[in-house]
Amino acid sequence: MAPQSASEAATTIEEAMRVLRSEDDAAWSAAGHQLQVTVRSLTRHPDWQEDVMAALPTDIAVLTQRHLNARRSLGLLHQGFEPQPELPRWEIIEPEPLDQLIDHYQEAEAATGINWQILAAINLIETGMGRIDGLSTAGAQGPMQFLPTTWEEVAEGGDIDDPHDAIQGAARYLVRRGGLDDIRKGLWGYNNSDYYVDAVLTYAQMFTDDLSALRAVYHWEIYVGSTEGPLWLPVGFIAAEGQTATQYLAENPWALTLPATG
Repeated sequence: MAPQSASEAATTIEEAMRVLRSEDDAAWSAAGHQLQVTVRSLTRHPDWQEDVMAALPTDIAVLTQRHLNARRSLGLLHQGFEPQPELPRWEIIEPEPLDQLIDHYQEAEAATGINWQILAAINLIETGMGRIDGLSTAGAQGPMQFLPTTWEEVAEGGDIDDPHDAIQGAARYLVRRGGLDDIRKGLWGYNNSDYYVDAVLTYAQMFTDDLSALRAVYHWEIYVGSTEGPLWLPVGFIAAEGQTATQYLAENPWALTLPATG
């Protein structure tokens, strides 16, 4: 699935966006995943980027550049983290339908004033729109990744693992951290990193300008960095205790859809 040249990458991105902007909802999932793999491939081939941007229609080039900017910010956020030989103790589950998630985001905006696209971007970065079910290394949980002690500040009787409740709680948390006056300050309270803040704001602007961008990332799959390379963990994946990346890749060679290095 990874493109082998700049021209192939440009063609693939344009075709994926054509599908994602169409009414062919049965094809959205494959197109979203293909776009994800192609964008991630572009981050590994900076020498392709100028040619790809020149070959794309202007609106898709702008969208693609924002994808690259967000990926760059997230890469800087995770710099210094060494690839691990064991897979994380996650279960990968189906997210709620996108229309339902948008209802949750917009309900939270109506209640708090926090732009719903910000909440969608956080949901994407934290758990792939709720695909990852499992504790973070810091002990955060749920689709918006709250520490239980932090959740108590904003729960209002909600369930930390329920997408609706977690999204409402995230909006309340951003308000408590000053997000209505300064969204960067609020997001810094969510994750103390300018790189994190930059990534959230980049995705949020994408979703504001082009709703098909949200449709695309909703269909992105979960990849985890490992000593074997970035491995695809599809819906239905459940990590056994002590399961190594080597074992997983040997049993599922299709999981390495991107180069192991670069």
